[in-house]
Amino acid sequence: MSRDLTLKGLEVFRAVARTGSVQAVASETGLSISTVSHHLKTLEASMGVPLLDHSRRPMVVTPAGSVFLRHVDEGLRIIRRGELELTSGNLEEARNLRLGLVDDFDGEIAPELAKMLAHLMPKCIFRHKTRPSHEILALLADHKLDVAVATRPPNDLPGLIEQPLLRDPFVVALPASSRFSAEDFIAGRGDIPFLRYPQSQMIGSQIETNLRRRRLNFEKRYELESNQMLLAMVAGGAGWAVTTAASYMRAKRLHADIRLAAFPGTGFARTLSLFTTELYVQSVSRMIYTAMHRLIGQKIVEPAVAEMPWLASSLMLLDAREADLVAMDSPDLS
Repeated sequence: MSRDLTLKGLEVFRAVARTGSVQAVASETGLSISTVSHHLKTLEASMGVPLLDHSRRPMVVTPAGSVFLRHVDEGLRIIRRGELELTSGNLEEARNLRLGLVDDFDGEIAPELAKMLAHLMPKCIFRHKTRPSHEILALLADHKLDVAVATRPPNDLPGLIEQPLLRDPFVVALPASSRFSAEDFIAGRGDIPFLRYPQSQMIGSQIETNLRRRRLNFEKRYELESNQMLLAMVAGGAGWAVTTAASYMRAKRLHADIRLAAFPGTGFARTLSLFTTELYVQSVSRMIYTAMHRLIGQKIVEPAVAEMPWLASSLMLLDAREADLVAMDSPDLS
């Protein structure tokens, strides 16, 4: 192997092949544009063939570059797996964990999980992100997170392993003071507007999809990205909403002013799962899964069912040991 064939050069080549832009890779990696260009030139000189068509914008890989890229991807994947096994395989010696949690768990569960992990992994540097599900999964797929808890997407994602955690039913949230029932609002007989989540969020997209299937169409007047704001408006009598049981449990201070009801007719639910990449050490992800499973039961399922026993048949913990841990590699993903 040529001494000019460096790990950084291979990483830079793969990144430029993906983005088609030296400037984008420089911004993403923190390297200067000249440094990224130097790595590319050195690699191509070492290989003796052009790997990228530098005359096109965005740049594209050449036929030779395409062949080489397949081997680079596999080689870097093996190196990354070895690195993770060395730095994370032993919990007491684990050095790094990049964890992403959907914002439904940013109240009570995230702090408790952090304390638990700090005890089990005393030498570990934690990096925690709270985002909507679609952003969390995008970061994981781009190898910017190691472990993520998010809503299961409608389409499979390549290279991700799923461990289901929670079946979270969609419910109707009404002002406690309202004289109308959930059936009244669904039928369009209510006296206040429908409050929506944006369709850019998975929760909003799932709600809109299921409303369309039922031929339900409500005026598009309010669209609220914040779960807390949406439920605060419900509590204040300014509107009604379709949300989930777990999302409702985040807003405990508003419970006295909100009446929750089952979605009329055939209900529907989302699945919250723990996701990892094929590279990550599964013993660590399993430990995090076990901790999340216990915390979700204690902080969400048990108090929700105690407050509203009718949720017992729809809000439930799922057990990954009873499900196949499937690598999600559908070729139909767009």
